[in-house]
Amino acid sequence: MIFQKVRMLLISIIILQASLGYSQETYEDILGRTYVPANQELYETIVSLDKKLFDAYNSCDMDTQTALYSEDLEFFHDRGGISTSKEKLLIALKNNICEKVTRTLIEGSIEVYPIKDYGAVEIGYHAFNDKKTPENKSKGSRFIMIWKKTDENWTVTRVISLH
Repeated sequence: MIFQKVRMLLISIIILQASLGYSQETYEDILGRTYVPANQELYETIVSLDKKLFDAYNSCDMDTQTALYSEDLEFFHDRGGISTSKEKLLIALKNNICEKVTRTLIEGSIEVYPIKDYGAVEIGYHAFNDKKTPENKSKGSRFIMIWKKTDENWTVTRVISLH
């Protein structure tokens, strides 16, 4: 009986230590890991699309953003909740982001994984900065985007934005 309690206590301590070690991991730790794309062409395509989307975001090019977001978009934001309306998202971007905020990709942070018969998942880190106070740099935050390929077109169908 005592042996079982000691064993359970030790197992609990090991699990606690492992979870504490994981929760203390920073994005610098994650970026230090070596990532090798499973498909280099897909990786380059998604990195190019990410650049196109966020160049449009930073310059308030609403036509490009409209073309790159899917009609069935789901946008999950840890602070703002979920948005399932492409139209409302675009209005919010135009009213709250245009000429106010810029997004900077944290170099080397993008990972791309194929999704069979659908497209790809993109995972990375980026930072957002207020144009009025560019000296106040934001911390990097994680994002996940699901890209769908139909014919030769790619669109973002799901976004998870974590701060």
